[in-house]
Amino acid sequence: MPRSQAPAHWSRHVNAVHPSVPLRSWLTEPGSLTARLIAHSTHFRVRRIRQARGLVGVDEQQVLQLPRRLLVQQRNVVLECDGRPVVFAHTSVPLDATAADWPLFGSLGERSLGSTLFGDPLVRRGALEFARLSRRHPLVRRLEATLGPQGQPELLARRCLYWRGQGILLVCEIFLPTIVGLSAVGNGTITT
Repeated sequence: MPRSQAPAHWSRHVNAVHPSVPLRSWLTEPGSLTARLIAHSTHFRVRRIRQARGLVGVDEQQVLQLPRRLLVQQRNVVLECDGRPVVFAHTSVPLDATAADWPLFGSLGERSLGSTLFGDPLVRRGALEFARLSRRHPLVRRLEATLGPQGQPELLARRCLYWRGQGILLVCEIFLPTIVGLSAVGNGTITT
């Protein structure tokens, strides 16, 4: 790994990242993060930044059960509530996954992956893992290239594996400081 990158230390327990009480609630959300964000905003939007092949991340390779750093299909989006970015999400899918494994992944556009995953009875969800990502982590670099500096030396993130058929998919969500300012409004709509 290049010296300029910082690896993440992922843990299965949220206490390992010492979140604030409001952020802990978001990190440990057991259901669909998308559904919760919709409930906490008047207008929810998925803004797709990039969807293309890319080299799997150093801290993603092993969890995706890849023998070495290979190309994977990647998707980066920003989840916005009322025009404010609150989550940067990164998804990686090995190239050997078939269209039958993840039938909608290639055509999601600016639709929510979370709604697809939680609405599909064939999808199995793994355990959440948590980490503090420094500004030198490749995903934080992508986030800041899109949204600018976030004003904090580290951002809290969670990741989770999903399985469908023989396919595996990894979702990493980085929580922006703005998320703790959300309060339930109960009439969220989705905009594109």
